[in-house]
Amino acid sequence: MGLLSTATDSSLLRHRAFVAFWLARTCSSFGFQMFSVAVSWQIYAITHSAMALGMIGLMQFLPSVLLALPAGHLADQYDRRRIVLLGQILEWGALLALILLTMYQWSDKNALWGLVFLIAVAKAIEGPAMQSMLPSLVPPAILARATAANAVGGQAAVIVGPTLGGFLYVAGPDVVYSVAAAFYLLSIILVSRLRYVRPPQPRLPASLKTLFAGIGFIRARKDVLGVISLDLFAVLLGGATALLPIFAKDILHTGPWGLGLLRGAPSVGALLVGIWLSRNKLEKHVGMIMFGSVAGFGVATLVFAFSTQLWLSMLALAALGGFDMVSMVIRGALVQLDTPDDMRGRVNAVNGIFINTSNQLGEFESGLLAALMGAVPAAVLGGVGTLVVVAVWMKLFPHLRRRQRLENDVPAE
Repeated sequence: MGLLSTATDSSLLRHRAFVAFWLARTCSSFGFQMFSVAVSWQIYAITHSAMALGMIGLMQFLPSVLLALPAGHLADQYDRRRIVLLGQILEWGALLALILLTMYQWSDKNALWGLVFLIAVAKAIEGPAMQSMLPSLVPPAILARATAANAVGGQAAVIVGPTLGGFLYVAGPDVVYSVAAAFYLLSIILVSRLRYVRPPQPRLPASLKTLFAGIGFIRARKDVLGVISLDLFAVLLGGATALLPIFAKDILHTGPWGLGLLRGAPSVGALLVGIWLSRNKLEKHVGMIMFGSVAGFGVATLVFAFSTQLWLSMLALAALGGFDMVSMVIRGALVQLDTPDDMRGRVNAVNGIFINTSNQLGEFESGLLAALMGAVPAAVLGGVGTLVVVAVWMKLFPHLRRRQRLENDVPAE
């Protein structure tokens, strides 16, 4: 059944609000993906420097980590819809500046880096507030399906956005930035009209105690700690996708077209599974399903590591993406449901730091191991490590393992 089919009359308005929220988030995701392709190509065309491309990642990474905790505090203290609007308006303004700089040929690497940094700052401010809005837009019973639907929009943007941006770049980077700005403008309009009501919150001064309250909350809630730490260590160990160019060239003996297929396979698997999850409710055994999905991620990594056929590698990567989608939906919904509304901004901020850091360090760890022992042993070690983490976490967090429903219904020990 679809997302709206089980709604009562009193909750239909909440579903309509979610549809507007989903469209807004998907539009901004498309705009960001198109911008990312265009700005990286433009900077490389100007500099012909790999280091200049690396600076793009640094400009995006620093704000996501340094501003996460203050942004989480803001999301818990102020109107989240207005915070999201502020972030998106800043991103839209940066895209307008990119259009003007490109049209009048004023762009250089420093100006482009500066605008990339501004967009990263805006996204860091916007992120915790955006994530914390979702539980207020749908009933708890369908939060997992709403989370899956959100992920579907994001995966569609990851698949289609760069391709569309690449095609439009033929007409010039200013054309790509213009279309991306149009997507952002549509998102801004949708968010500004969104019916999102939240009771006034008491103003707490920003202090070390309030900024780090999310960490304290996570440590005190065993299920939330287990979910977030499981994701952290599984991603750290299971970063085989960072080695795709090596596998494509040296093991599968394919060219750039094969690498493109390999890169797209996880997103395709995630998209298909996400569509199913958005239309079906996870009724029971959610703890074991989550652990099984992370274990499936590890097994798929092992299959990919040993594969010497392109079709099998693509199938393994698609399965990897699908398993990751199941785990991500359960983790995301569980964290939101176990966190009170006045703490969601700070908890989501901490979770975001862990996700960003583990993704970056996971790629570094995979590259380092591949340099030391080869790509195949590195991927095998990552897959085995993921399975070990699952076994250890099932032992450390028995309440999470026994959890039946996303809404917490099993007394903790």
